[in-house]
Amino acid sequence: MKCRVCRGPAVIDVRRHNANFCVEHFIQQCERQVTKAIDAFGMIAPGERVLVAVSGGKDSLALWDLLVRLGYHAEGLYLGLGIGEYSDESGDYARNFAVTRGLVLHEVDLRRDFGYDIPRASAVTGRVPCSACGLSKRHLFDEMARQGEFDVVATGHNLDDEAAVLFGNVLRWQTEYLARQMPVLPAGNGFPRKVKPLVRLSEREMAAYCIVQGIDYQVEECPMATGNSHLGYKEALNAVEDQSPGTKHDFYFGFLERAAAGFRQGLTQDASALGSCRDCGAPTPGDRCAFCRLVERTGGHHRTQDPNGASPGSETAVVLGRRERS
Repeated sequence: MKCRVCRGPAVIDVRRHNANFCVEHFIQQCERQVTKAIDAFGMIAPGERVLVAVSGGKDSLALWDLLVRLGYHAEGLYLGLGIGEYSDESGDYARNFAVTRGLVLHEVDLRRDFGYDIPRASAVTGRVPCSACGLSKRHLFDEMARQGEFDVVATGHNLDDEAAVLFGNVLRWQTEYLARQMPVLPAGNGFPRKVKPLVRLSEREMAAYCIVQGIDYQVEECPMATGNSHLGYKEALNAVEDQSPGTKHDFYFGFLERAAAGFRQGLTQDASALGSCRDCGAPTPGDRCAFCRLVERTGGHHRTQDPNGASPGSETAVVLGRRERS
């Protein structure tokens, strides 16, 4: 197996491109695909500050590494979800990555800062854990972006993720979700811009990128995601992809090119309908946002301000091996 570019020994085959790459040219391929996604969808402008949603897994760490390699000012935000050893290990991977590269990692811990965790939230609400997890992540990433004056929030959703979400939304014809399934969600109504720079790269490519770059990451899936329909959709699409390489790419990007605009028609959000949450100040259509209602239901608490205006223990940074209050 020889590299398409230099004809040297290849380390990975990318079947949808009918190409093999050596280490050097595979890294260049990943950088090229991320740059192409950023440019095609206007994700990040030069000089903008990027907040990367970091989980300790391969996708978020690869994304952070790629953005830094491409010259973007990117800091990370890790959320401690309180899911036993899984969360303990994921935090270690995120911190180790930041320390070894001299990058800034902010941290928020649900149990410490808000008095609840995802297992408790799931038990109290009677809903699947992914529901409370997603709500908590969205709120806290948005909050950190506003407070830290970041221009954009970047998440590690790859091609496999987006194709699986699209598959599930099409199966149920979730038209509102289909209207919003874009690589970029523009800023507006108090919400930051959100982008997905990995949409042109597969899960397998991200795992390979981490290996060749020496990035240690958490391999295990979240134990609370067992039975999640999203994983089933991924398996179904993988079976199709094995028979017809490029199917996931054509499915997702075909949707963006030919159908997404039709679903977006008529989808409007009246800015005047959004006020500020009385507890945290986040944009919300009611007097309290969904996150603050969740905190109340779990018997949690809101972070309190110290005399200097900082939220104790809520945002930390790992910088060149030492932890500091940011």
